[in-house]
Amino acid sequence: MRVKELWRYPVKSLRGEQLAEAEVSSNGIVGDRRVAVVSSESRVITSRTKPRLLGLQGGIGADGEPTVNGWAWHTQEAARLVQQATGAESPLVPMSGDEAFDVLPLLVATDGAVNYLGIDSRRLRPNILIADVAGLAEREWPGGTLTIGSVRIRVAKLRERCVMTTFDPDTLRQDLNVLRRIVDKLDGTMALDCAVEEPGLIRIGDPVAFLPRSGSHGRL
Repeated sequence: MRVKELWRYPVKSLRGEQLAEAEVSSNGIVGDRRVAVVSSESRVITSRTKPRLLGLQGGIGADGEPTVNGWAWHTQEAARLVQQATGAESPLVPMSGDEAFDVLPLLVATDGAVNYLGIDSRRLRPNILIADVAGLAEREWPGGTLTIGSVRIRVAKLRERCVMTTFDPDTLRQDLNVLRRIVDKLDGTMALDCAVEEPGLIRIGDPVAFLPRSGSHGRL
C-alpha cells in the first residue's frame, strides 16, 4: 500500500488543496482547519447547510495564513466571497485544537472502498488517500495502526457520512443517490476517523503498513 493523495482544508468546509508532502502533528496535517465560517450567533457554518462554500478554494498563503480564493482570510475580499456563498454575514474566525475537527484530526480513505462505491474520492474530503487497498479492507482496520515512515496513525472508527458527499466537488450539483448508496451498501459509513500517535513528514508514494490491534486478524 502507498500514499496516493494528501489533502488539507485550511478553511473548514471550503475546497481543499492537494499536497505533495505534509507535516503531520498531533493535531493532524499542519495548516488543516485553521479557520472556520461562523454565523452571527458564533456557530460554525459548514457546507452541510451552505453547500456553496464548497465552491470556494481554501489555501495557505506565502505568509502561512489561510486564504479564500487567494485572498487572506481576514480581508474584506475573503469576507465578501464567504457572504455570497452563505447568503448572510458570516465572519471567518481562527480555530485551534479539538474545536477545529468534527471528530478526530485525520480522515483516511482507501482506493478499495472508493472503487467499490464508484465515486470521486474528493466527495469524502480525506486528508490521506491510500492506494492498493484490497476491496473493503478498511472496514477491518478500526482499532489498528497505520504506519507511514515514522508516522503512526491510530484508526479509531469508520466515519458516518452526511449530505456533503452528495455534492459534486467541481459543479456543486447534488446527487442524493451517492449518500443512498453509502447507506445501502456500507451502512452509512466510509473512510476512517484517525488520531496521530507519532507525528512526522509524509509524502506521496510513501509505503503504508497496517498493524492490526493485538489479538485481531486484520489484513496487512
